[in-house]
Amino acid sequence: MSLAISEPQKIEARSFELIDKYIKDLKLTPAQKQVVRRLIHATAEPRYAREILFHPQAVAKALAAIKRGANVIVDAAMVEAGINKRLLSGFGGKVICRINDSAVIRKAEHLKLTRAILAMRESAALMNEAIVAIGNAPTALLEVCRMIEESRIKPSLVVGLPVGFVGARESKEKLRGLKIPYITNQSRKGGSAAAASCVNALLILALGRR
Repeated sequence: MSLAISEPQKIEARSFELIDKYIKDLKLTPAQKQVVRRLIHATAEPRYAREILFHPQAVAKALAAIKRGANVIVDAAMVEAGINKRLLSGFGGKVICRINDSAVIRKAEHLKLTRAILAMRESAALMNEAIVAIGNAPTALLEVCRMIEESRIKPSLVVGLPVGFVGARESKEKLRGLKIPYITNQSRKGGSAAAASCVNALLILALGRR
């Protein structure tokens, strides 16, 4: 306990030492391994090492977007809370989350659709060349996929890690079938911390740090 209180950097370093055992043999690039490393650290779920999937251009496109000041559009307030806004703002970007906007809430009730769907629709005009990070709602990811299919939007990267028993796996399969850079996984696992950790890992890589 005293180590956790007085030497937090040693705790983190030891955590990464343990995580590295799970990722050292993965057939991933060094940058991709850094994303997986942060993902496992944030979730304490080593199985991500075997089920994470990267589009070949995912990291390169994301880093280029971050460096030119791209925004990050998210589906949930917890994803927003988990992203390092100080690092993002240093590049000129900001996090956009509309799930709790009063107009989105009213419209969703009127149309009998999820707020996540409406939040994505209301953010569509801002998605071109942005990073979209979905960590909560499969319906949000499915809506993003639909808009990509219809050529309405073209994000630089979609982090598709919604969690759940209904639609999560299917929404990820849909994303993998699109011609768009993505980071996703093969199971129903995911969540706000998972999505935010991927964005944070990319921000750290953009700074040239491990």
